[in-house]
Amino acid sequence: MRIVLLGAPGAGKGTLARDLVELFSVPHISTGDMFREAVASGSELGKQVQHILSSGALVPDEIVNRLVRDRISKPDCKDGFILDGYPRTVQQASALDEMLKNMGHKLDAVLYLKVSEDVVVKRLTNRRVCPKCGKIYNLLSMPPKKDEICDDCGTKLVQRDDDKEDVVRNRFRVYTETTAPLINYYKERGILVEIDAEADHRNTVQKAVEALKKVIA
Repeated sequence: MRIVLLGAPGAGKGTLARDLVELFSVPHISTGDMFREAVASGSELGKQVQHILSSGALVPDEIVNRLVRDRISKPDCKDGFILDGYPRTVQQASALDEMLKNMGHKLDAVLYLKVSEDVVVKRLTNRRVCPKCGKIYNLLSMPPKKDEICDDCGTKLVQRDDDKEDVVRNRFRVYTETTAPLINYYKERGILVEIDAEADHRNTVQKAVEALKKVIA
């Protein structure tokens, strides 16, 4: 099963992906995580990615395509994967189609998580991350037991630079301008499934699972 999760930052792609990984036993591939690993490495590429992410802009296609191609070629992806955060442009989507074609595969479905800008801003500006263990919280929907302190390791939680309101709104604008055209791209190919991501998370998971079972039936 090879699927893409499509939606604005804060639509819930990562949260849904974790549930789908448990149900379908395929790896979750997050370009966001790959970017953060590159930044943490301190490499020249990592420094470039850090500057781009801090501004809320998109990482250039050639960098992202290379990272994704290398990742989906690994042995753990032989039975499929869940792509989260890629593709973000029609050009990237075309590159992904070519990658998969060369591997003798194709995408089975694209789940489009629909969500408004106001909901995205509310979700992301309340997100906090533990800088030590990486655990993610939300002050509204999934708060820590102690005020902004990690439940697992007791470290003070932080807000990522790309979760501040001005950057979030810019990210949503960039998404609308560059990623939204993917909706039509995949709709024309007959593999787009629209899901209301503002509803209860369990409802979102249920709809996603129902759609995917039809695909792999």
